Amino acid sequence: MVTRRKLILSGAAGLLAATLPRASLAAPDDPVGIVTAIYTRAAKGKGDGGGVFVFENKAAKAKHLSKSLIALWAKADARTRKGDGGPVDFDPVTNSQDPDVKSFKVVAEKQEADKAVIAVTIDSQQGPPPKPADRTIRYDFVPEAGGWKIDEIKGAVDGKAWSLRAMLTDFLKY
Repeated sequence: MVTRRKLILSGAAGLLAATLPRASLAAPDDPVGIVTAIYTRAAKGKGDGGGVFVFENKAAKAKHLSKSLIALWAKADARTRKGDGGPVDFDPVTNSQDPDVKSFKVVAEKQEADKAVIAVTIDSQQGPPPKPADRTIRYDFVPEAGGWKIDEIKGAVDGKAWSLRAMLTDFLKY
């Protein structure tokens, strides 16, 4: 016999089950959630998909990047000669030419009302890079249009620091 309690519990369980898939598909709305979603996607399968989806076209840039970073990138793209690779010739999300993300760790280094700095440490299938600094990528976020947007990406190659904004700005100088 079905009691009122069983009926209510099964109904509540059904409602919960119906809403959970939608909640997991929703876009994360905080910097840690955004970066975690980016790296979860980049690490899928063999971890070789990379993070190009973050900036592959105008819609992707509008979804992930701040207006000022989009404008700077557009300026640099406009200066790119036909047949050239463009201002960014690697995947800044994975800090590589050949993406390889086995696992990752996301940490909020600073989170305030008007800015956030999120660090991601990547482990690859190939093992650690020679320089430990090369494993960490930092994202600067700013609140914009009701959500958080990436305003800068920074990392290191062979222990030497790089900045996405600096690359784009330097590209405009030539």
